[in-house]
Amino acid sequence: MRVLLINPKVNLPIDVRSSPSLGLAYLAAMSEKQGDEVRVLDMEVEDTPLQQVVREHDPEVIGLTANTIQIKGAWQVATELKQITTAPIVLGGPHPTFLAAESVERPEIDIVVRGEGELTWVDLCTHLGQGKPLDTVEGIAYQRDGTVIHNPDRPVVTDVDSLPLPAYHLLKMDRYTNLQPTLDRIEGDSYPLLSSRGCPYRCTYCSQILPRRWRARSAQNVVAEWHWLVKELGAKEIGVLDDSFNIDRQRVLEICDLIIAEGLNHVPWIMINGIRANLVDEELLGRMREAGCIRTAFGVESGNQRILDSVIDKHLTLDQVRAAFKAAKAVGMETIGFFIIGLPGETEETMDDTIRFACELDPLVANFSMATPFPGTEMYNQVLEKGRLLVEDWDDFAFFENKAQFETDDMPAELVQRKWREAYRRFYLRPGRMASTLLRKRTWQGLPRTIRMAWKTVVSS
Repeated sequence: MRVLLINPKVNLPIDVRSSPSLGLAYLAAMSEKQGDEVRVLDMEVEDTPLQQVVREHDPEVIGLTANTIQIKGAWQVATELKQITTAPIVLGGPHPTFLAAESVERPEIDIVVRGEGELTWVDLCTHLGQGKPLDTVEGIAYQRDGTVIHNPDRPVVTDVDSLPLPAYHLLKMDRYTNLQPTLDRIEGDSYPLLSSRGCPYRCTYCSQILPRRWRARSAQNVVAEWHWLVKELGAKEIGVLDDSFNIDRQRVLEICDLIIAEGLNHVPWIMINGIRANLVDEELLGRMREAGCIRTAFGVESGNQRILDSVIDKHLTLDQVRAAFKAAKAVGMETIGFFIIGLPGETEETMDDTIRFACELDPLVANFSMATPFPGTEMYNQVLEKGRLLVEDWDDFAFFENKAQFETDDMPAELVQRKWREAYRRFYLRPGRMASTLLRKRTWQGLPRTIRMAWKTVVSS
């Protein structure tokens, strides 16, 4: 079967060419394992006309992926595809998982895949290739005689070691930047790696499409991919994308020991989405550092304990966060802190707590975002019940923009936007912070981009 997989372009004020779509790379690998002929089109790095790709590959099925800020782009691509091919168009990803009917009801979308995609994709393609009815394909939504049909959910992959290696050979890896281009300039290819899936926690702001369950690959399986990336693909940087990498302390130590034993620790690696601050200590972070980890992030979110406990259900204390940052700095690991301004139930005082806490922790990078109620999250339901959405377009859910997406009677948008700008000013314009930043070589390499983003974020609006 001829398969075409597409990652639609996203309109964002940041560089999103830093990493290939790992989800599509896994789907492509599953298709190739079935004997399919696969083409992957990442519209973030490729400018080959869609009509040319379709003409050359002549796909029998087409898959698109979309999160909330991609969804309109995915619909547009699907509309263009309908003009040039009769191949069924399948849409998956976080946004259509939560709002399947919204997409299935559109004439350009034939089928929506909900949740984890690999097994559903293979099953669906088999049915389509053999012309079988879709009734027994778990995890999909589609229309029949004008009625939207939601087939039962598909159970998640339990043996994640059984999944094939991502099909990076189908992606134009030389066209991506490195995984954190604002901090590093890597000469060579950067590769993402996913060592576990899911999360046992469920923070109210998180649009986790998988069940509240953590499924980990074995340390041996993870390091086998690590070896492949370094020795066969020539990786110069690896970024671990797990939502919850360090749930199992012993597994992390075993991964690190194997990386060291195989001599792979000369290649730097970073924790893209962060690790749980309540599950680290100096020994664990020290072993990660010895294994080559140069930077980790922590999802701090708020500097107010009430907000952590009763608003976002973080299962984390401020003292645990302090201890985690102290341990990371003690072993020489760079840190990133993720903070959220304007969570439901916040006041000016609680937002001030977050800004002060960020300054106290003093990570290499403090990333402040305005609370964004993505569909499928508990926060989305809270806002619909107690507040007002201020966006009318899914494109406006890009949390890199300097606009609040919602407000409540007690927390107007103007206050959130003001405190967000204030957070960046108070953190980055401290004399000590400015001096240390100016000493970093990467600061001068990225100065033009920094000035543009600073003007947009702090000065304008």
